[in-house]
Amino acid sequence: MVYRWAEIIRNTLLPPVCLLCGAPGNGGRDLCEGCAAELPRNRHACARCAEALPAGAAGAVCGRCQRRPPHFDAALAPLRYAYPVDALVLQLKFGHRIAVARLLGELLADALDGRPGPLPELLIPIPLHPRRLRERGFNQAAEIARTLARRSGVALAEHAMQRARHTRAQSTLPFAERAANVARAFVLHEHVRARHVALVDDVVTTGHTVDAAARTLRLQAGVERIEVWAPARTPPPDG
Repeated sequence: MVYRWAEIIRNTLLPPVCLLCGAPGNGGRDLCEGCAAELPRNRHACARCAEALPAGAAGAVCGRCQRRPPHFDAALAPLRYAYPVDALVLQLKFGHRIAVARLLGELLADALDGRPGPLPELLIPIPLHPRRLRERGFNQAAEIARTLARRSGVALAEHAMQRARHTRAQSTLPFAERAANVARAFVLHEHVRARHVALVDDVVTTGHTVDAAARTLRLQAGVERIEVWAPARTPPPDG
């Protein structure tokens, strides 16, 4: 109820404006109806890692996950990392537009509405290394997770996990080097008692980052079920 009143006041004092085209927002969001219709949806995806699949294989498990199952159990990424979603993410990470995080969080929360099964007990955002956090000034995954926590009612443990070592940006590395780049990069900073946890990130690329974080939760806290939630998933790598 408090969240709804805060939303009404914010929309009255600061009417939403589309972050993509500048037109008036729709439904209380910083996204117009036209741009919302153009968002690339990830409708047919692997149930385990959310990688895009052919339409006839929707809900199946991709070959990569069958050959080498990740440490997490399921993933949700309702959008494909393509224009204009990629432009929104760049606005957030390098343009410091926190409003984008709220919008991406709302779009991700929409995908949770009516989902089968229980919600997780805890949301844990993928952490940045302190050096990168100082450079950027905020953790985009944590900003998205705040909106998810408000919408879903799931508790947020923003500082439960830490990045123990500085790693190169995954986007700058070849696919084959990304797993080693984030191996043992995470440690738990707070005791996690939850048996069912969702890791939150802005974009899932190869899945190596979230897999390393999930491995930490398995080994250090014995978490039984781990989901990965992100607004977007990159296309599958070539080959």
